[in-house]
Amino acid sequence: MFDLDRFVADCRAALSDAASPAAVKDLVARAVADPGAVERALGTPTEGQIGTLYRAPDLTILNIIWAPGMALYPHDHRMWAVIGLYGGREDNSFYRRTPQGLVQGGGKQLNQGDTIILGYKVIHAVTNPLRQFTGALHVYGGDFFAAPRSEFDPETFEERPYDVEKAKRLFREANGRWQAASRA
Repeated sequence: MFDLDRFVADCRAALSDAASPAAVKDLVARAVADPGAVERALGTPTEGQIGTLYRAPDLTILNIIWAPGMALYPHDHRMWAVIGLYGGREDNSFYRRTPQGLVQGGGKQLNQGDTIILGYKVIHAVTNPLRQFTGALHVYGGDFFAAPRSEFDPETFEERPYDVEKAKRLFREANGRWQAASRA
């Protein structure tokens, strides 16, 4: 059974571990190993969203729901992150900085039950290629909403300050497209 209060407490305790990202990954992996329990606790995904489950200066826990077909432009976090999927699929494209600018450097497909640690310097873009919602626990080693970060234009790779309100708007727009497609 997934208990959100216990999960938050365990993640907070893991911060004191010298290898806190790995310790948090173990916690997230245990949680998403029973995806039904996570869904029962958080609700069945019915719309894309950035849902805040816990927020503090040193730890943020989000319930990210990717709408069907949704894609988010390249961005960084400037803190470690652990992602675990409790439903659907998330395709990550990774990028790296070079003297010539941002270049793509591989990818990783995450499916239900998968977890991954993203390091401090990781830049990635995310796509939900499915015609269903994707649910994921995202745990960050800092305040996801307050940390200065970057986003990149998906075509030109021009770097600019991350705009969380723009990201939230993209989730709303993806919901609108999905609703329109579902009615058609």
